[in-house]
Amino acid sequence: MNDPFGLAIKEFYERGKAPQINVDSNYTEGEEIAPSYFFRNEKELPRIEKTALKNCKGKILDVGAAAGCHSLILQKKGYNVTALEKSELAAEVMKKQGIVKVVHADIFDYHEKQFNTILLLMNGTGIGGNISGLKKLLAHLKSLLLDGGQILIDSSDIKYLFEEEDGSKWVDLGSTSYYGEMQYEVSFRKSSVKFDWLFVDFNTLQLVANETGLSCKLVEKGDHFDYLAQLKLQ
Repeated sequence: MNDPFGLAIKEFYERGKAPQINVDSNYTEGEEIAPSYFFRNEKELPRIEKTALKNCKGKILDVGAAAGCHSLILQKKGYNVTALEKSELAAEVMKKQGIVKVVHADIFDYHEKQFNTILLLMNGTGIGGNISGLKKLLAHLKSLLLDGGQILIDSSDIKYLFEEEDGSKWVDLGSTSYYGEMQYEVSFRKSSVKFDWLFVDFNTLQLVANETGLSCKLVEKGDHFDYLAQLKLQ
């Protein structure tokens, strides 16, 4: 099964421990993600994720919910939250943890309901894969918003990866793609998957949002080039 995230989440949930998830990209290699990261409680969340949860209202769609840490927090606070996750194994774990509304689907295939708040955390822009995919993602999310609704999404400006010690920046002059468009290979035990993932600076997100008919406001900056943004119907 080519579902390293789902397998890691399932193993950690059932055993209370699991090996690290291995992550390589076109810019980095040898990075790791601890499966426990997907089971954080509210106190363990970074500031921008805490802020996002505090700004949720009405009917909420948690996109790319993984093990459901954000959905669980919101549900315990009494919110009407739907957790959407394309990994079948992760969706099963969310159900076992008691999340009432779990949808196993890819966000691009989901059209059933509309929401007051659509939540995309843990670098939510990544789901777009690249700039053109981000436009497609935002256009689709726009169709899922109720009147007056909002999209709360986070990302990071990864330009720091290209900075030299003297403060100058290097770029691939032969590349026509946006520097935040990355290609990942993630593996867990014998399962691996390759996919595109997008980190986007706030100004670019704002431009893409405006092109899609959405306003885009910076809500909060994080500690390491990350930020939380709020998108609304114009």
